[in-house]
Amino acid sequence: MQFLRRSFCKQIAGFGAGSGILGCWANNLGANLLSQRSPKRLIVLWMPGGPSQMDTFDMKPEHANGGPFQEVSTTIPGMRFSEHLPKLSQLAHHLAIIRSVNTKEGDHSRGTYFVRTGQRPGSAVRYPALPAVLAKELHSPGSQIPGYVSILPTSAVSPAAFSAGFLGTSREPLTVGLSSPEANVRDAEGDLPDNNVTQSIADLRVDNLLPPIDLQRTRVDRRRELWNMLQANYHIDQRRGAAATHDTVYRRALQLTDSEIVSAFDLELEPETTRRAYGTSPFGQGCLMARRLIEHGVPVVEIALSDSPGGLGWDSHADNFATVQRLCGQLDLGWSQLLVDLEQRGLLQDTTIVWMGEFGRTPAINDNTGRDHFPNAFSYVLAGGSIQGGAIVGKTSDDGMEIVDRPVTIPEMLATISQAVGIVPSTENVADDRRPIKIAEGEPVSELLASTTDANRPA
Repeated sequence: MQFLRRSFCKQIAGFGAGSGILGCWANNLGANLLSQRSPKRLIVLWMPGGPSQMDTFDMKPEHANGGPFQEVSTTIPGMRFSEHLPKLSQLAHHLAIIRSVNTKEGDHSRGTYFVRTGQRPGSAVRYPALPAVLAKELHSPGSQIPGYVSILPTSAVSPAAFSAGFLGTSREPLTVGLSSPEANVRDAEGDLPDNNVTQSIADLRVDNLLPPIDLQRTRVDRRRELWNMLQANYHIDQRRGAAATHDTVYRRALQLTDSEIVSAFDLELEPETTRRAYGTSPFGQGCLMARRLIEHGVPVVEIALSDSPGGLGWDSHADNFATVQRLCGQLDLGWSQLLVDLEQRGLLQDTTIVWMGEFGRTPAINDNTGRDHFPNAFSYVLAGGSIQGGAIVGKTSDDGMEIVDRPVTIPEMLATISQAVGIVPSTENVADDRRPIKIAEGEPVSELLASTTDANRPA
């Protein structure tokens, strides 16, 4: 594929004055050809608030900064996780750990925007989030299936970091939330179970996806005909701004209601044993929904893990260890079962999973038994797709305060994720000011990538 792409680019370059524009077009074509070898998918596990690397994937049990948690061995020699991630520890051969991610953004809003777009906040350009960009590249043109679904979104802290930016309204994610705002999301799945209580299963829904039960199909069709007639007479060639956005959103909703994808959102079609295997929490059920959406062809799915709808669950300035234990209980159940199911269905080799937050937590424990914001050295975890399972990239000092080997930047991480789903990171999109913008400015971290035949092979 690389030989064919280079050859094609050389032929295009020979056309002279227009070679700059054509070269860009050829680069995008090469990216599309690469992505079409097989359907690639991306699942983002978003950890709002900044998860503690010291209590999850970069343990320091021998140091005072390490805290009370113990580490456990995994299926990869030398790779150790928190004791509160026992199921994931048995699937470590699928996981690649990056322990040396670093930024200078220690504010929730700024950090979130930077790690999701690769750009510093403050620019006049409305940069799109990476999931939206990759969904555009992976989504089949004209498909009724949504390109990007966001489950339990936590966008209030930085709305622009979760948007499609200059890609336009049609690339915004379809969002899924809890069926009722008062639903209990703090289900203590990380705590000791009460054998006398059967935990209720969180119910996730796309609002207004189906018409009311008492509304006949003929009436729905007549209303749609009337709406189309009114829209057709509303200066369609001159429609701009809010009117164009409303039209786009409405048409997407109508297409979705007619699509077979509707059934993928109905978790009640799954056996109760399967639903409970993922955990009863919203995050666990979100992982199950992600699996169903991937099976139905949705290219990009994101699930957030928080204690409350839209909250910064991992922001553990106080009582860090109880918070991390509770959230790890949900993470361990949902993510591990997702890996198992994707592998059993033959989907893991084409599905890249990314575990990430806006920064990490301080190695030093504060007076409130908490950890504060720490962008200097934190962890990401990748799995599936063309990720080299069992890889460990980067190292922090014994006290966790600094990186001592292979620092990894956010542009490098974004380039790696893009490459992992078969999209060339230098692929360009055109911003509102007609300026070409690359998906990622960095180079992929080669240690994290492997061929499909080598990736995810058990140790």
